[in-house]
Amino acid sequence: MSGLVALLDDVAALARLAAASVDDVAAGAARASAKAAGVVVDDAAVTPQYMAGAAANRELPMIWRITKGSLRNKLLFILPALLLLDWLAPWVLPWLLLAGGTYLAYEGAHKVWGKLTGHSPEHDEPAVEKGPEAEDKVVRGAITTDFILSAEIMVISMNEVADVGFWLKAVILVVVAILITAVVYGAVALIVKMDDVGLHMTENGRTAGGRRFGAGLVKAMPHVLTAITVIGTVAMLWVGGHIVLVELAALGVPWPYDVQHGIVHAVEAAGGFVAWLVETLTSALWGLIWGSLALGVVLVVNRLRGKKDTLAH
Repeated sequence: MSGLVALLDDVAALARLAAASVDDVAAGAARASAKAAGVVVDDAAVTPQYMAGAAANRELPMIWRITKGSLRNKLLFILPALLLLDWLAPWVLPWLLLAGGTYLAYEGAHKVWGKLTGHSPEHDEPAVEKGPEAEDKVVRGAITTDFILSAEIMVISMNEVADVGFWLKAVILVVVAILITAVVYGAVALIVKMDDVGLHMTENGRTAGGRRFGAGLVKAMPHVLTAITVIGTVAMLWVGGHIVLVELAALGVPWPYDVQHGIVHAVEAAGGFVAWLVETLTSALWGLIWGSLALGVVLVVNRLRGKKDTLAH
């Protein structure tokens, strides 16, 4: 009997340990996912534009193919590479974060200046081509864009759980990869099909109110996409700018972060929300400045290489 009691105690201890591990994974995944929110919003804003012009019955199959490609990007390529670097050369990660923050700031500034000058990034243009070959081309383009955004998501997420053990970190990042992919492409599917739902309600609604709601849904979707794009751009500047500030300080260039910290400290007496808002705005402003510098470098390099001087990719 004493042996059975001891066994039950061991089982109970293992159950408590497993429950604690699950809690650790959930907390770590939530922390990491929240920090990567800026890239997630941009990912959800970019992908629906690849669907423009596709046949209605091909939209969901295309999204499913892109979703599988996104999971492959994160789980088979990006995550193993990051874990290997974290194990063998952790000193590389601050530079990766700085590069990632710079890329986010560059993309955000690229969109801002593209809007102001009337140019748009190439991946924002509708995919109006038809046929299986064109569909394959659109899917490949979306998966390539996803690879870049997924890399940023995973690098940012890894940095947020840098203080945990290797295996727990690996599990957390797998959960983050699956969770974010499901959220992004679930939202993409909903956005892409929402106008079809509205059109169906408009044409087949049993009540006048239902038909009006459907018509309103169809009219609202372009505005919804525009709002998501704007939010994504601001989020990229904010997150990118904050990452650059923090990583520059960690790499021995503290003055930009010190300037921001001084500004935030000056308004702390006005309340936590005001301090947060000022920190967010100054991070976004720094992201726009840093991203504009990166954009200027890219334009100069392109000109030296004989490429057309344009804001388009």
